[in-house]
Amino acid sequence: MFVRLEEWRHVFKLDPDRELTDEALEKICLSGTDVVMVGGSSGITFDNTVDLLARIRRYEVPCVLEISNQEAIVPGFDLFMIPIVLNAGNPEWIVGQHHQALKEYGALLDWNQIVTEGYIILNGESTAAKLTQANTDLTLKDVEAYARMTERLFRCPVVYLEYSGMFGNMEWVRKIKGLLGEARLFYGGGVDGPERAREAAEAAHTVVVGNALYENLDGALATVTAVKSV
Repeated sequence: MFVRLEEWRHVFKLDPDRELTDEALEKICLSGTDVVMVGGSSGITFDNTVDLLARIRRYEVPCVLEISNQEAIVPGFDLFMIPIVLNAGNPEWIVGQHHQALKEYGALLDWNQIVTEGYIILNGESTAAKLTQANTDLTLKDVEAYARMTERLFRCPVVYLEYSGMFGNMEWVRKIKGLLGEARLFYGGGVDGPERAREAAEAAHTVVVGNALYENLDGALATVTAVKSV
């Protein structure tokens, strides 16, 4: 079973490096979310990724891997998502790691299973921003230019506005969505309950909920219905 990318409205993002009980995982996988995404910014290994995949595969929910570490590429996911951090200060996160991965695995890849994401990280205090040395001192014009770059120059099907750890500027999110013709706008950051979920769903095509699963599970689960009611 798989939901087409253009039909994704709600995504739960699970971090292999964080603890999650079997009971919590069951609630997440049976919540009605469109997709479970596996990924994180640090501590991701082959072992903890394959372990989490095996636990998720007990359920019928579609499961995708967002690759942040080429050592943790695990077969068996429905789709593989490759982030390109456009505002990264370290080019390793724009082309460096991608080049190394393709050098190693390029001849083996099924390109029908791969989706590229143009990431724009907007919370300078987040782990992702620090890891990639992202320049988060951006104006709306800067973000608009990155969004156009993602869709028009690089032809990525996903523009991802990442505010990880804080709730972002929904006015900016709405404006970026309005610029896009074909790419899908993903929003992630600070969605910890139904109210913010509805705000984000009104502004973006797809809402990603991650940290709240580990901090306020009931609030996170309530985001599914909230997003799909918009």
